[in-house]
Amino acid sequence: MKKLILFLSITFLFTQFSLAQTTEIWVVRHAEKDKTNPEDKDPNLSDEGRIRAGDLATYLKKVKFDLAFSTPTKRTHQTLDSLIIPKVIDYKDIPSLVEQIKNSYAGKTIMIAGHSNTVLEILQAFGAKKPKEELTDDDYDYIFHLTVKGDKGKVKMDQYGRPHHL
Repeated sequence: MKKLILFLSITFLFTQFSLAQTTEIWVVRHAEKDKTNPEDKDPNLSDEGRIRAGDLATYLKKVKFDLAFSTPTKRTHQTLDSLIIPKVIDYKDIPSLVEQIKNSYAGKTIMIAGHSNTVLEILQAFGAKKPKEELTDDDYDYIFHLTVKGDKGKVKMDQYGRPHHL
């Protein structure tokens, strides 16, 4: 009987610890892409985009990331190149991204690089409210710091690098 009570107590504590973990997620849109060839469906970053990727690294220099997620495009990967991240995993859809993070990476510090039409959707998928109505094709300087505990997410929005809206 004592062993059963001990086992149940340890199981309860472990469950509570797992549920109490806070996952820290930073979400950005890729930096400026090279638009010189309109036929290129997977362009690199432009010169301005490479500068912004460096600005992102400066902004996040005190953050130690466990891993990152990126769409499988050159521009999202290149946006993360200036950061020190031990592992970058490609994702294709938001529901599986959220499920993977919640099931396998709870309590970690994570970077996600997305696109203007996915960043706000990612925040909402983690249970946070959109801090901005929409991101336009010209919005490159926003960064979102999301803290997730269970099914609740809180987000703070900031800007980094040269302001895009001059």
